[in-house]
Amino acid sequence: MNLELNNSQECFVLLWRRLERTRRLLGGQCKRYCIRNVLKAWFGSEATDDFIWEVCRLSEQEGWNELPIPSLYPLKHRELLRAVVAVRLGISFYKKVNLKALDAAYSEAFPNSTPINKNKKGKDYCL
Repeated sequence: MNLELNNSQECFVLLWRRLERTRRLLGGQCKRYCIRNVLKAWFGSEATDDFIWEVCRLSEQEGWNELPIPSLYPLKHRELLRAVVAVRLGISFYKKVNLKALDAAYSEAFPNSTPINKNKKGKDYCL
C-alpha cells in the first residue's frame, strides 16, 4: 500500500482516521495495536527495522508497546504521526512538521473529542 504523505491538514485528517481504522483492523486480526504493527500495515515492506526505529526514537515510544485509542488518548498518536511524516518526508521533527495542522486535523477527524491544545501558550495571571 503506497501512502502519499505531505505536511498538510488534509493529509493529517486522513492519517488520524487511518489510525482508528488500523486499530480496528489489527484488533480483528488479534494483533497488538502498536507502532510496529501500524507501520507494517501502512507501509508493508517499506517499514524496515531502521524506519520503525527512527519513528520510535523521534516519538519517544517503544515499537511493541500497546497504543491507546486515538480518539480518547491522542498525544501518543500525535507524536507518532509527527514522527512518521518527518521520517517519510525527510523533514525536521522539531521545526518543520505543521503542528497546528496536525492538531486541527485531530479535531476534524474526531469532532466529538476534546481538541488538542498542546502548543497553546498559557496565560499569565496577575494576582
